[in-house]
Amino acid sequence: MKLTKKSHACVRLEKDGRTLVLDPGMFTEEDAVLGADALLVTHEHPDHFDEGRLRAALEANPAAGLWTLRSVAEQLAPAFPGRVHTVGHGDAFTAAGFDIEVHGELHAVIHPDLPRVTNVGFLVDGAVFHPGDALTVPGRPVDTLLLPVMAPWNKISEVIDYVREVRPRRAYDIHDALLTDLARPIYDRQIGALGGTDHQRLASGASVGL
Repeated sequence: MKLTKKSHACVRLEKDGRTLVLDPGMFTEEDAVLGADALLVTHEHPDHFDEGRLRAALEANPAAGLWTLRSVAEQLAPAFPGRVHTVGHGDAFTAAGFDIEVHGELHAVIHPDLPRVTNVGFLVDGAVFHPGDALTVPGRPVDTLLLPVMAPWNKISEVIDYVREVRPRRAYDIHDALLTDLARPIYDRQIGALGGTDHQRLASGASVGL
């Protein structure tokens, strides 16, 4: 499997000539969805869900489908009947040749005064886990964790403890558009030293083989 990091929380996974795109949001490059055979969206916040990008991907490929939670699915299902699928915690399905499990139910707490929206994480091929905006532990071994490093709802101690709890073989940063270049070496050093796993950061557009 080939993983390509796109800006913020979006990644592309490619295998056997098929492409899966997760969480193309407003901070993501417009071409991130090009050629997608399947799309996954963890929740409704605009840095993860950009309706225009998803519509463009679904219109460009009539065989492509979208798997997401109800709040997002309801906005796109009428325009793409039979191609937008609502999923939730405990579901398992196959999309574009990728085997996917759904883990988690709620977005992390931003502030007690703000209601929590639904959030799901996706485990792809039993190997790559994208938690969306939550520190969901999937309850099974994870080879590659996509790690949300900077958000209004987290702090670095929680990120480090999350890596320790999941215990992936490697972790790649996501949710990093808000992290300045000045702070990146601090995050790299502390997560790498204290997380207990191989922690790496990919520039937008960079790819690795898994």
